[in-house]
Amino acid sequence: MQNILIVVDMQVDFICGALGTKEACEIVPRVKEKIGNFDGKVIYTRDTHEADYMETREGKYLPIPHCIRGTDGWQLHPELRSLRADLVVDKPTFGSLRLVENLLAMHEKDPLASVTLIGLCTDICVISNAMLIKAALPEVDIVVDADCCAGVTPQSHETALSAMKACQITVENEKAT
Repeated sequence: MQNILIVVDMQVDFICGALGTKEACEIVPRVKEKIGNFDGKVIYTRDTHEADYMETREGKYLPIPHCIRGTDGWQLHPELRSLRADLVVDKPTFGSLRLVENLLAMHEKDPLASVTLIGLCTDICVISNAMLIKAALPEVDIVVDADCCAGVTPQSHETALSAMKACQITVENEKAT
């Protein structure tokens, strides 16, 4: 049985770029430590948009160009770039079917004991991927480390954590509010 760590969208634009927040900056050292100490495979996702972002549905709802393929903002945060990565999945949407397909293939070869998610943003991409993985692998322990996640706002982060708990996703290291 194997354990998987999913590092969701820890990219420059979400941390200190176009959509950066104080909370996103604050989790970088904890994310780095979690990756360094994790006993299992590490998979990164990268939010990936093309030059036509503003013409997309997401661009209409969130008219702030970000994570455009090949730009500095699309890259992983500099403190994470040298850390190990067993797989990097570029995803054009909040939740990644390609990520789920990879996990299903891994599970078929060597069953997964757990999938832990960390990263950004708790209330958009972390929850979207956690729910997809939970649907695809209902008997695998799906975990979100709250201390290594940040939302668009602190309130939306907490709301997403509550929603995931209601769907039988384990939330670890949640701060008392």
